[in-house]
Amino acid sequence: MLGSFKVPKPVNEPVFSYGPGTPEREVLKKKIQELRSKEVEIPLIIGGKRIKTDKLGEIRVPHDHQHLLGRYHQAGEQEIKQVIETAIETWKEWSEWSWEDRAAIFLKAADLLAGPHRMLLNAATMLGQSKNVFQAEIDSACELVDFLRFNTYFMWQIYNEQPFSARNQWNRMEYRPLEGFIFAVTPFNFTSITGNLPTAPAIMGNVVLFKPASTSIYSAYFFMEILEEAGLPGGVINFVPFKSRTGVGSIILKNPHLAGIHFTGSTSTFQSMWRTVGENIANYNIYPRIVGETGGKDFIFAHESADIKALAVAILRGSFEYSGQKCSASSRAYIPDTLWEKIKPMLVEGIKSMKMGGVEDFSNFINAVIDKASFDNIKRYIDAAKNAGMEFVVGGNSDDAKGYFIEPTIIRTEDPGHLMMCEEIFGPVMTVYVYPADKYENTLHLCDQISPYGLTGSIFAQDRKAIVLAIKILRNAAGNFYINDKPTGAVVGQQPFGGARASGTNDKAGSWLNLIRWVSARTIKENFLPPTDYRYPFMESE
Repeated sequence: MLGSFKVPKPVNEPVFSYGPGTPEREVLKKKIQELRSKEVEIPLIIGGKRIKTDKLGEIRVPHDHQHLLGRYHQAGEQEIKQVIETAIETWKEWSEWSWEDRAAIFLKAADLLAGPHRMLLNAATMLGQSKNVFQAEIDSACELVDFLRFNTYFMWQIYNEQPFSARNQWNRMEYRPLEGFIFAVTPFNFTSITGNLPTAPAIMGNVVLFKPASTSIYSAYFFMEILEEAGLPGGVINFVPFKSRTGVGSIILKNPHLAGIHFTGSTSTFQSMWRTVGENIANYNIYPRIVGETGGKDFIFAHESADIKALAVAILRGSFEYSGQKCSASSRAYIPDTLWEKIKPMLVEGIKSMKMGGVEDFSNFINAVIDKASFDNIKRYIDAAKNAGMEFVVGGNSDDAKGYFIEPTIIRTEDPGHLMMCEEIFGPVMTVYVYPADKYENTLHLCDQISPYGLTGSIFAQDRKAIVLAIKILRNAAGNFYINDKPTGAVVGQQPFGGARASGTNDKAGSWLNLIRWVSARTIKENFLPPTDYRYPFMESE
C-alpha cells in the first residue's frame, strides 16, 4: 500500500420512472420478453467452477405458473463438503487481500449493475419474484447498488476508526476477517437482500457459502454473474442452492469452521439455526457471529389529529405494495373511532382502483404472491377470519388458476388480541382495530405488547404531544419507526434497517453496524521507549 486511499463518498442511486415514452421503459420490456423466451439451467458455483448435480428444481413465474423460466441444480452432501473445503482454502488468500483491491471489485459490480446490467436484474426480479417495475427498480437496481457502494464506504470508515496514542507509543487497530466461513441464507422478497447478505461479509475479507431462497434463484444467479464479471475471485462467494428439508444445512451449521450466519427469513427458521449453533458451541473454532432479520407484525397507528389523506395512502402503499410480502409491510392498523368512517371509503375506493395481474402489464399495481405454499398460507388466514365472522371491509378473494393471486384485503376486528393482529401473514392482508379516541395512550400500550415482533411501525398525528407519547411508549416496538410515513421503504445510508424482539438481532443493514459484525479486531501497541528498570518511583526511599 503506497498511499492513504479513500473510498468515494456514495450517494443513493437515482430511481428511474419507467413512465410512458421513457427510454428505460422500452429497454426493460424487451429484456422481459427476452428472458421469457428462453429457459436457463443454473448450476452451483463452487470455487468459480460450474457444477451440475442433476438434482433439479424448477423456476416458474408466480403470476403465470405454467411458464417455466428454467431449472436449477441443488447441492447435496458431497457438494456441501466440497464447498466448505474450497471456502477455507480460499480464505487463506482472500483474507490477506488489501482492502482497496476488495473495494474495487464491489464498486465495479455496483457500476455494472447500475449501468449495463440494470435491466437484466430488474427483468429477472420481475419475472422470478413477480414484482412490478417500480418495486423491482427500487430493489434489484437501486437498493442493491446502494448496498455495494455504501458498504464499501462503511468498510473504509471502520478501518479509519483508530485508538488514541499516548506519548512514546503508537496504538493501532486491525479489523481482521473472521476465521472460517460465513453462511448467508437469503429470502425471496428482495433481490437487494439476496445480494447484500453474501457481499457484506465478503467486502470485509470473509468467504461465504451463499444459499438463496429457491424462489429467488433466478435473479440471484444473474447477480453472481455480475460479481464474477467485476473480478470476484472464485471461492470467495460460493453459490449453493439446496432444499432445506434434505438436512444438508446441518452439515454447514455443525462444521467447526462456521464463523458466522447472515440470515433473513422466518423467525422459526432463525431460531432453529441458533439452537443448532448453541448445541454445537463447543465444537467451533470461534464463537460464530449470528446476524438475522426475521419476521414482523408491522403497524400503522393513527391519532385523531392525523392527516387522513396521508394516512390512507400510507395504509394502501405500506400494506399492499409487493402484495404485502415485505418484512416491513404494515399488516395491522389502529384507527380512532373519530376517523374510521371518514377513512374507510377512501381505503375501499383505493383498493378497488388497484389493477391486479402480471408484471408485464405496467398498469398493474398488485401482482402474484410468490408460490403455492405462500398462497395457501395467506388464504388460510383469510378463511379463518371469515369463519370467525370478522368484517371484511374490502377484498378477501383469491385465485390460483393461472397465477397465485390474492386480492388486497382489509379486515376489521373487534378483538385487538386476535391472531390477525398478532401473527405475521406475509401477504396483502391488513387488519384494523378501531379504538376509542379517548383511549389513545392505553391503545399505544396495547400495540406495544400484543405482538412478539419489533421490526417497523409508524405513527400518524399532527398533535406533537401525541407523537412524543407514541415515540416513548413504542420505543421497543419497532427498530425502524416512522412519523407520518408508511413503515416501508428504508433507504441504505438513510434509514439503517432492522428490528429486535422476535424480528431479529437489529444489526442494521445499510450501516456500519452490520459491517462491524464481520470482523474481529486486534489491538496493536508499539512502545517506542520501553522501560529499562522494573522499579517504580513510589519504591524509592524518602
